[in-house]
Amino acid sequence: MGKNYVPHMHTAEHVLNGTMVSMFGCDRCYSAHINTKKSKCDYHFERPFTEFEAIALQSAVNTQLQRNLEVTEEIMPIEQAQERYNLSRLPSDDITTIRIVHIGDYDSCPCIGEHVQNTSELGEFIINSYNFEDGRLRIRFKCKSAD
Repeated sequence: MGKNYVPHMHTAEHVLNGTMVSMFGCDRCYSAHINTKKSKCDYHFERPFTEFEAIALQSAVNTQLQRNLEVTEEIMPIEQAQERYNLSRLPSDDITTIRIVHIGDYDSCPCIGEHVQNTSELGEFIINSYNFEDGRLRIRFKCKSAD
């Protein structure tokens, strides 16, 4: 695997993405930088984000994490995946199967990254900051240890 994945933060990114899609009707992030202590996701967004929205988003993500959702994966034929998921970021056309990661019944998407086994391992999701510029909403976040 070429990237250095941080399983707990990568799993948090999935829950954040699922929450952004459900709360704001936007697409999943188009760019993400996942690190051990803090991470960021960039979204195509039409307007500035409000403090109220940031608080509501953080709360909604934490609600999902506290559900102790099991993280599972399945290998799916590419034809079936094309019907359900946006596969535009795939590097090659010669793929016949794809790995789908499920965060309980809350979120699922194609992914090659490493994840925790259960959202109970993530601790508290915290939005450190956010800003909006030229149609890009950037959300910086971390997970406070569950220990």
